Amino acid sequence: MENTQRTPVFALVDGNNFYVSCERVFNPALEGRPVVVLSNNDGCAVARSAEAKALGIGMAQPWFQIKSMTQSHGLVALSSNYELYADMSNRMMRILAGFSPRQEVYSIDECFLDLGGMDVDLTALARTMRQRVAQWIGIPVGVGIGASKTLAKLANHLAKKQPHWQGVCDLTALDESAVDRLMRGVDVGDVWGVGRRLKEQLKAYGIESALDLKRADPAVIQQRFSVVLARTVQELRGIACLSFESISPPRQQIIVSRSFGKPVWYLPDLRQATTAYMSRAAVKLRAQGSVAQAVQVFIRSNPFSARPFDAQSVTLPLAEATDDTRALVKVALQGLERIYRTGFEYQKVGVVLIDIQPKGQGAMVDLFSDTFHDQRADQLMQVMDAINTRMGKHVVKLAGEGFVQPWAMKRDLHSPAYTTDIRQLARAMAR
Repeated sequence: MENTQRTPVFALVDGNNFYVSCERVFNPALEGRPVVVLSNNDGCAVARSAEAKALGIGMAQPWFQIKSMTQSHGLVALSSNYELYADMSNRMMRILAGFSPRQEVYSIDECFLDLGGMDVDLTALARTMRQRVAQWIGIPVGVGIGASKTLAKLANHLAKKQPHWQGVCDLTALDESAVDRLMRGVDVGDVWGVGRRLKEQLKAYGIESALDLKRADPAVIQQRFSVVLARTVQELRGIACLSFESISPPRQQIIVSRSFGKPVWYLPDLRQATTAYMSRAAVKLRAQGSVAQAVQVFIRSNPFSARPFDAQSVTLPLAEATDDTRALVKVALQGLERIYRTGFEYQKVGVVLIDIQPKGQGAMVDLFSDTFHDQRADQLMQVMDAINTRMGKHVVKLAGEGFVQPWAMKRDLHSPAYTTDIRQLARAMAR
């Protein structure tokens, strides 16, 4: 009988300097200039353009250390515009989904595509992907192709780091000796899943490059390190051990937490922030078709302040598993009032939805509980989500979130919401 099993082939596509690239789409004046995007509260650099990297700016380098470069080197710094990045990510993923019957979105700026069994020139197909994404939404991407996810990641690394690949590296088009030569030049720390600490342990063991790791004995690696790293060895040999996830599994916990733009002393401000964060968590919960059975709330003051430190948390069960924002907020505020203490300068509050389960999965309904809701409550949540999806986030929200939020995250260098707020659409000006 003929063996019809497909040979696995994976493509890993990711956006180059994604946050910076999103900003450049709507502000072409940033092209060719050193640009950094800053973390929450404008704390440190979380994305850097190639020009910023050339200046020696490191990932997660604090803003105060590089601020002087705005004058000396023309550095442009921008606050994180998460709404813009998420929308551009969704657009990019929709385009890439058209190139494969199966897509696994791995992060906001990268996805795996299943190319197994395609009777086409994969390198040419990858170049078409790059061209289409660049033409349709203006984002430059790199494409790596390999017989396993780890090899696809490695190929993507090569495509970005070595200009002669012109953004596409297809390891399946090379013989094994050519692939080995490429692996010899890749530091073991650049292999997917090998972090800084493991890198040092491997180098102490004499494994310096990706090729060294490929040639290591999987049984010895498993004994000395872990089964996960042994699986990586097999992946580097072209044996696909990591399964393809067409649909991301529902999250088992949903956390929303932010540091405040300035210290918060008073309970009303903390209540407002808790309401806002729980509202966001509830939207994520409904988006994956789940309900939560318990809520955790935590607050924390600044551990580096000279003032007294306080960190508290509490977990409260719900009488009935729910996705109703109002019920979740009510319980979260009850928890907050339990743990709040006067006299402390709080820096952060957060909420966690736990014991998450698919909605309608055999849960018993308590007709007498405070959280009991009928079909009208579900319809209300659906309408709220639909309006906010169509008209922009927070168009409809609970009054408890407030309209003036003095505690809100600091984003002094924020660019407009070019694609998610009709009032901030980019305008073409006639000369």
